[in-house]
Order: sequence, then structure tokens, then C-alpha cells
Amino acid sequence: MIPRSRSARIRVLVAEQAALRGARVGVVDVCTAAVAALPVGGAGVSAMSRTAASHPLCSTDDISEQLEELQLTLGVGPCVDAFTHGSAVLTPDLRTGELQGRWPVFADAALKAGALAVFALPLHMGAISPGVLDLYSRVPVRLNAEELADALAFADIATLILLDAQIDVTGAPTGAMLLDMRQEDLSAYRAEIDQAVGMLTVQLGVGIEEAFVRLRAYAYAQGRRLAEVSADVVARRIRFSPNTDPDPADDDA
Repeated sequence: MIPRSRSARIRVLVAEQAALRGARVGVVDVCTAAVAALPVGGAGVSAMSRTAASHPLCSTDDISEQLEELQLTLGVGPCVDAFTHGSAVLTPDLRTGELQGRWPVFADAALKAGALAVFALPLHMGAISPGVLDLYSRVPVRLNAEELADALAFADIATLILLDAQIDVTGAPTGAMLLDMRQEDLSAYRAEIDQAVGMLTVQLGVGIEEAFVRLRAYAYAQGRRLAEVSADVVARRIRFSPNTDPDPADDDA
């Protein structure tokens, strides 16, 4: 678990980028802040799913945009491996023989685009994996322990943003979800989403990823926060059906 002091510092860096844009915090602010804080030249975030089409969400420059598109189009690369295996993929030099053999087409295309190092960090909260944060460098580089810990903290913030945990421009969270809440409170938040998704797998007869897609789609359509909808599902105030839109559950459900 990333220490709160590091998490708080990274939150402020991300919030400062949003303040410069004059907008609510988004994943683009995570990318911009990561580039400013780490020895990388660009960053991008892609939304990924095992049951729906993956797509880039943001990138900081032309090279990072090309890298996101390349990996999703080819279906291979650090980003794809990080999502598939749920662990960080760190490639300090794409010119090494091992990496050339691992992703021959992607490695050549990435080098032509101008990237010599790529670091892919999966976004995940419990069993839910909404995407990947990619960082690249124009020169070979290795992230030291502190830099890697910061990169993982940026990935954590991106995860929370994608799961509807919005932050205001002061660094303070908006609504009910608090990014600076105690660890046990954040664990409870994660557990409630996981529990809601687990209940939907039974109600809908689908896998975890599809259940999460349905949960997010419903929250979006209703203009509600994911945490609120998850709480209603867990409390059985909402029940999902395979062939119909979710309805308020009967009192005796």
C-alpha cells in the first residue's frame, strides 16, 4: 500500500494541473502531472476491458498518442500485458533483444515513433481493472524505487478518477468519496464496489468485467456516482435483470 504522505503529495500535483486547466480533475491531469514529476517524456491512459472494445482516453503528446493506438490496434505491447497480467510492465530500453522478440512489430513501431522506454501500470481496484497508465521516454531510462512508487501513486489516482472518485481543484475530493480518507475507509469503498459487482454476476449471469460494465453504464445513464449505485445494489434497493433495465427491488427481494 502506498503511504498516505506520498499519495497526498501526488494528489496535490494532479490537482494543480486541473487548476491550471480551470476544470475538474481528469485522467489527463494525472498524465500531465506524471510527466512533470517523473523522468519520462509523455503519458497516456487507455480504458481497457475483456468484454468491450478498449480505447485511448488521453495522451500528452503525439508519441504517447501513437503508443496508445499502436498497442490497442496490434493487441500487444506493455499496455496489453500489464492489463492482462495485472502487474506493471517496465521496459527501460525497447532495443533489447528480449523485447524485440516479445513484441517485434510493436517494438519497431514504437522506436520509429520516438519511444525508447515504456512503462505500463495497470489501473485496478480489487477485481476491477478499468485500464492502464502508460509512460514513455525518448531515451533509455530505469525508474528507481522512489520514481516507481510515485508512478504507482499516479496510477492509483487515475483508477479512482475512472471509478468516479472526482477531486476538486484544491486537491480535496468532491461528493461523498474522499481520496484522503483513512485506509480502512478506502478499503470499505473498494469492498462495496467489489461486492456489488459480485452480486451482479449472479443477477445477470455474467463475468466480473461485464458486470462492472453494466454497473458503470447504469450509473452513467442515471447521472449518479458509482459508489452510490454500488451501495444501492448491496443494500438490494436496486436489482439488475439480464433482459431489462435495472428496477428498484421489491421490499421482500
